[in-house]
Amino acid sequence: MCRLLFVQNKNEFNISEHLSKFAAIAKNSKEYQGHGWGCSYLSDSEWIHYKNITPIWEDNFEQFPKSKRLIVHARSAFEDKDIVVENNMPFNDDKYIFIFNGELRGVKIKADGRIGAEKIFNFIKRFDKSGMDKALPKGVEIIEKKSAYIRAMNIIIAEKEKVYYSSLFNEDEKYFTMHYKQSDDGLIICSEVYPNETGWNKIENKTNGVF
Repeated sequence: MCRLLFVQNKNEFNISEHLSKFAAIAKNSKEYQGHGWGCSYLSDSEWIHYKNITPIWEDNFEQFPKSKRLIVHARSAFEDKDIVVENNMPFNDDKYIFIFNGELRGVKIKADGRIGAEKIFNFIKRFDKSGMDKALPKGVEIIEKKSAYIRAMNIIIAEKEKVYYSSLFNEDEKYFTMHYKQSDDGLIICSEVYPNETGWNKIENKTNGVF
């Protein structure tokens, strides 16, 4: 079960500072989060993508510049399988950046993708006729109906101006509840509250939204 992070701010922030806090969350998680990691960040209005097969807490964060928008994924591979860098998130197309945390069983959908998360991303995009704010809830609703059981399905999808989220889980509330921290200047969404910080709010289970 993976860990997710999204950060945006009106002013540029040090990517390394957020990665350090997120890496501590991943390293100390009750589930092993060391099957590689990846991130995407805006630089001069263009997305830059980075992936590494090593655990996030072993990487060098000083290589990253400042940015106003960042999305990060630390991977815990299902049944410790398919551990190659190509399977690391974020997944992306020309518009959207996608990260996922969860476990689904008996899913009866047809979509392209190397692993289940990529198939979910591609399936949701089919409904993007008038915006991801409508496509994400619609896709999640259909996937839920076509799955035998969903342990959890937490999703964050970012674009250059907006970020969309979906929270859905049927067990382990403490582990799967996402949190957010919002101010006049920015927003952070994370699988867990940053260590030793206040001002965070829970994202309610079985909700979708957009910031």
